[in-house]
Order: sequence, then C-alpha cells, then structure tokens
Amino acid sequence: MMCAFCIRNLILRAALEKVYFLCLQSWRRGPVRLGSQPWAKMSLFGTTSGFGTGGTSMFGSTTTDNHNPMKDIEVTSSPDDSIGCLSFSPPTLPGNFLIAGSWANDVRCWEVQDSGQTIPKAQQMHTGPVLDVCWSDDGSKVFTASCDKTAKMWDLNSNQAIQIAQHDAPVKTIHWIKAPNYSCVMTGSWDKTLKFWDTRSSNPMMVLQLPERCYCADVIYPMAVVATAERGLIVYQLENQPSEFRRIESPLKHQHRCVAIFKDKQNKPTGFALGSIEGRVAIHYINPPNPAKDNFTFKCHRSNGTNTSAPQDIYAVNGIAFHPVHGTLATVGSDGRFSFWDKDARTKLKTSEQLDQPISACCFNHNGNIFAYASSYDWSKGHEFYNPQKKNYIFLRNAAEELKPRNKK
Repeated sequence: MMCAFCIRNLILRAALEKVYFLCLQSWRRGPVRLGSQPWAKMSLFGTTSGFGTGGTSMFGSTTTDNHNPMKDIEVTSSPDDSIGCLSFSPPTLPGNFLIAGSWANDVRCWEVQDSGQTIPKAQQMHTGPVLDVCWSDDGSKVFTASCDKTAKMWDLNSNQAIQIAQHDAPVKTIHWIKAPNYSCVMTGSWDKTLKFWDTRSSNPMMVLQLPERCYCADVIYPMAVVATAERGLIVYQLENQPSEFRRIESPLKHQHRCVAIFKDKQNKPTGFALGSIEGRVAIHYINPPNPAKDNFTFKCHRSNGTNTSAPQDIYAVNGIAFHPVHGTLATVGSDGRFSFWDKDARTKLKTSEQLDQPISACCFNHNGNIFAYASSYDWSKGHEFYNPQKKNYIFLRNAAEELKPRNKK
C-alpha cells in the first residue's frame, strides 16, 4: 500500500516532469497538424470538414484497428498530446458535438453522427495546455481554461475565439452559469481565486478567495462545488449572486482529483461525488437526513495483489461523470479502466477491460446514450514511462444499457 507521503511525492514529481517536457517541446513544436493537413478554420455548423467523413462503422459496432480490447469506436484525428478534458454539447443543440482539450495547447470539436461516424469540425489554440472546457446552455459557445492563465470564449458559428478571463496562475476549471437573473462564466485557478465573468467585460464581476489552489469544480445551478489543494472543499449557492454556502471537511484522506454533482429524483442538485489520487470516491449529500448512513466512500481503480499479503497497486481517479437519465455514475482512472456504479444500491455495475494507457477524462452526451473516454498518458508514473510516439485516443461507447440501475430485490 502506498503511503500518503509517497503518493504526494509521486504526483509532485509527475507535475514537474510534465512541465519540463512541455518546455522542451515548446522549442520544437510548430503548428499542430493532423496527418499532412492542419484543422480547417471554419464555421462549425453547416460546413464540410476538411478531413472527409472519418470512419463509417455503425454506432455500437466493433472496430479492429484501434488497440481497444472492447472495440469501442475511435474518434478520428485525436489530439497529439495528453487529453485532459471532454465535454458533449447540451440538448439545446441538434445532434451531438464533442469538445476535447489537450496538453498540445489545442481545443478540438467533432460532430458525432447517429451512425457513430465522427467528423472533425474545427480547432482553436491557446499558448499553454488546455485544462478544462464547457459549453454555453444554448450550445453556441465553448469556454476554455488554460495553463496560459487565460480563459477564452469560442463562438462556434463564426469560429472566432476571444479572451474573456485572466488569472495570475493557470486556470484549472471553467463552468457556464445560467441563472434566472444573470449569466456568467466561473473560473477557478491555482492563484487561489474563484472568479465570475460577464463575457462582455474584461473585468470580473466577482472574485472569491479560495483557501488553496483550485484542483477541480462542478456546477449545476443553483449549486457549485470547488475542491482545492490541502483537501479543501467548499459549496457555493448561486441564487441571486454567488456566495459561499458551506465548507465541508473532506471525507477523503488524500489529494482531490475530480468532483461531480448529482441530482435527486426531482432533478435538483443534492450532493456530489469526489475522487482522489488514492483510488477512492466519496458520495456526499449536502443535507442528508442521516449523514452517518447516507454519506459513504468506496474503493476503486485498484489492482489486487497475487495473495492476501501482497500490496495493492492504487491508482488515481481521473474523472467522474453521472448518467443524465439513470443517475448512475462512471469513474475513470490511471489504471486504464472505467467502471460504472449504482450509488443508490452501492454496487458496481461494470468494470472495463484494461487499456494500455490511463483513462484521463470522460463524459456522457445529453441523453446518456454515448459514453466518451480518453486514453492518454497522465504522467502518474513519471517521465520514464512517457512515450511520445504513443497515440492518444478518444473512444465512444454505447453504454445506455450498462448504466441502468440495479434492480432492487
């Protein structure tokens, strides 16, 4: 079993090594290109991609050449470096569009057709790795957060991106807030601030101080949750104007890695799932009738030893996503697996076969029929395991049936 000191040193070393390699790569990296052609700069809607039509397999059928043991569908023209974030378009936008941000400093958009065919549509660049992405509620804009200390708004109709936010350190999280009386973008940064931006102004409409660096966050109106370094955990209420609602003692003993809000049967946000680098997830309700009974943690993304006395290999939980219909959840980890869970029945629904790289990010489309996940090196094992020749993948899986809750006996 890895001790907390060893785990923290491992993560710190990985981060430093990643920055070092990025500095080296920046001297020799030219414009990002896919094969022999750069991504076309054009309007997202109503145009033909400069890269043809991609694969032609039906959604849910098998593919044979993408090194995925489950033969899930490969998204064409995946990023050239580690993929850190994925996000599907909202239900207000006809069809399905997938956004990915990567450590190659780029943001890419694909159309995912009903057949499972993926078509590259457009691309935008930052001057540093892209750490988070999100959509506006009407699907016309994409917002991006980067290590270059800025956030941008990408208008998909004009294919123009403008800077809308500035921090004093990398911007780790970005979320769109649509309230009855205001709309804004929320950015969380390693400069220990949470800022709220009217996209028409260069100055933040509000700045809230965080106890530490922002590591992960989620928003479902009227709730926001922010997890920070040193295991900080803060819940905000967004009605009227954003304000701190409660600080929560972390239910996890190790560094926070990802957080996702879940809803109750009335479709209102009622709690969140929090993942850590120690292969553990906490399910936490904001106002549970019985906190000791309702709140719990569970182990995941661990490999058992060959016998009872052998130590476990423990892997980070890199992402959590809740199914928009069933309320079940997916977790992805550095072990190269995804797992599906029923939090209400407290049971595991499925664990995937193992990929040859960590799974770094995941998301569901708006109706839960498509599960997207990224296979990329996450630097959890240091630079000696980094292979620049190894391809990064995004896969699509028809997981609607697999995410159905377990029948109660």
